[in-house]
Amino acid sequence: MCCNFSFNRNIDFIRQHFIHIVISMGILLLVPMLTRAESAAEQGLSIAIEADLRDSGFGDFTAELQMILRNRHGEESTRNLRSSNLEVEDDGDKSLVIFDQPRDVKGTAFLSFTHKSGPDDQWIYLPALKRVKRIASNNKSGPFMGSEFAYEDISSQEVEKYTYKFIDEAVLDGQRTFIIERYPVDKNSGYTKQVVWIDQTHYRFLKVDFYDRKNTLLKTLTYTGYQQYEDKYWRADEMHMVNHQTGKSTLLRWRDYQFSTGLTKKNFNKNSLKRAR
Repeated sequence: MCCNFSFNRNIDFIRQHFIHIVISMGILLLVPMLTRAESAAEQGLSIAIEADLRDSGFGDFTAELQMILRNRHGEESTRNLRSSNLEVEDDGDKSLVIFDQPRDVKGTAFLSFTHKSGPDDQWIYLPALKRVKRIASNNKSGPFMGSEFAYEDISSQEVEKYTYKFIDEAVLDGQRTFIIERYPVDKNSGYTKQVVWIDQTHYRFLKVDFYDRKNTLLKTLTYTGYQQYEDKYWRADEMHMVNHQTGKSTLLRWRDYQFSTGLTKKNFNKNSLKRAR
């Protein structure tokens, strides 16, 4: 009787110990799963941050570009521009765009100071008036020089300017992508949301759908012909913005990228607008 009691007690101890081991293993397996679980907002933000990090550290660059405007009937007009860009630590980038051709826009210059928080500072120099005009914060949704790009599209797209939501994964033009939505923080934005396709390999923007203040699809921007510079930075050869509501479009063709050219903040001020040649 004594031996049976001892045997049964050992069985109960082994059973309890086994259950404890199973529960412990279950908890250990569950903890990483709980740790990895992110909300859709956290996933979207993580993807946006990674895309931004992949393109950080370039310092400055210059480029030339063509802006081709097409109306709904397919008629075209072309403008030649130069762009200079300066990366600013702990803030948004500074950029200067100068129009060289045709004659009616020659000398027009646009200066933008993008900020991580608060409205951007933007000015345009109109040679016909010989004066610098500040772009009001409530006019950032207006068209940039008659193109389908708004003033807010021309600014650098800082992570802090949006909140985010992960939507899905999909294949776009043979590339696996993340699809996220981003919602402008600025109440003066012309958009309620933007749906962004980002490739999973290099975290490059491939496509953006813009929704207007009525939450209706307004425009689509596609990036094509990516090339890598300095063994790190990817830039698209073409950016094509199509306005679905008007039938108009604007194509930007970029070329002759030059990095680390020695630009400083002195190259980006209101006086530099007037000196633009």
